[in-house]
Amino acid sequence: MKREVRFPNAAGVMLAGSIELPPGRIRAVALFAHCFTCTARSHGARRVSLALAEQGIATLRFDFTGLGDSEGAFADSHFSANVDDLVAAAAYLERSIGAPAILIGHSLGGAAVIAAAERIPSVKAVVTIAAPFDPAHVLHLIKGTENVGEQQTEVSIGGRPFRIGRAFIESVARQDQAARLARLKRALLVLHSATDATVGIENARAIFDAAKHPKSFVALNGADHLLTDAAQASYAAMIIAAWVQPFLAPAEAIDAVPEGHVRVTSTEAKFVQIVETEQHSFLADEPVAAGGSDLGPTPYDLLLSAVGTCTAMTLRLVAEKEGIPLTGVSVVLRHYRRHADDCAACATGSPMLDVLDRVIRLEGDLNEAQRARMLVIADKCPVHRTLENHPRIETRLL
Repeated sequence: MKREVRFPNAAGVMLAGSIELPPGRIRAVALFAHCFTCTARSHGARRVSLALAEQGIATLRFDFTGLGDSEGAFADSHFSANVDDLVAAAAYLERSIGAPAILIGHSLGGAAVIAAAERIPSVKAVVTIAAPFDPAHVLHLIKGTENVGEQQTEVSIGGRPFRIGRAFIESVARQDQAARLARLKRALLVLHSATDATVGIENARAIFDAAKHPKSFVALNGADHLLTDAAQASYAAMIIAAWVQPFLAPAEAIDAVPEGHVRVTSTEAKFVQIVETEQHSFLADEPVAAGGSDLGPTPYDLLLSAVGTCTAMTLRLVAEKEGIPLTGVSVVLRHYRRHADDCAACATGSPMLDVLDRVIRLEGDLNEAQRARMLVIADKCPVHRTLENHPRIETRLL
């Protein structure tokens, strides 16, 4: 499941990103930093995020300031600002679904996650993909840096025009990555291709040598710098997903949910709940306006969906049995409360009634009699009848 998100950085600029969510329990949380002037939609970012989600690792990939769907101007951004954006993203994750345990960075994003790791206490593992050892390496990709002065100047990066200022050049020039790697105190995985024509393989060697154990190196044979080949990007994603396993808490042993039962389990986030059946699982939440993270349907969404799905299933079943030419069903529902019009049994006042408003659209060449028959059947769906029977809820503490 993918959820589009927005959150502020330290300067109040709204950054945009996507969280790839596991289909069930979140085993860990990861944060992905994209390559220089790329966006969170890059091949590597998407495939790594999906691969991690399949392993139970929720992954946020977002656009740095001034890129993609994030606000702000690229001219006001620089390497240190990118690191600040990563710290802001980690803080957003911590207050929404959980603090990140894994940082992953592609190209200059790899250098940024090395710099950000010491500012994010929850991080246990760091992964770099085609990363330069020295952030200043990026300057050779920029044409026109000799003209950059105190005023912002237009330069060419990969054939595209960008505006940068002196702060950008100074920021990448004063980074002591060797010292950061020496005190990293996190597991490190270095992924690099010997055929990378943008950031040479010698950068991987320098990163690896500067770091202390535990550390690993995996060669991405034949891959280009941007992982544009789908097979190469998928291979890198699978390597990362497998490598991080020993550095995560063991997967929690959970009893299977019996048939006909539903289990709801809370998470670190305020309202996010894991809903599990015998064969399926998903997240429930509240909208942002209600203090949630909007990572799943609300409890009333689930109630309405139960009525709607049961209605549609029952109509299709009966139509097939009775030879009614029904080709499709659409059910739109909403919940609201209104004052009772007739309350003879009430001592005082007019009580509030819960109302489920249901609008059904029938597709197919049905005559009026058949449409009337479908309306009658709609009120006979099992969930509808259960609600009208005022079920008794018996609760006990385990």
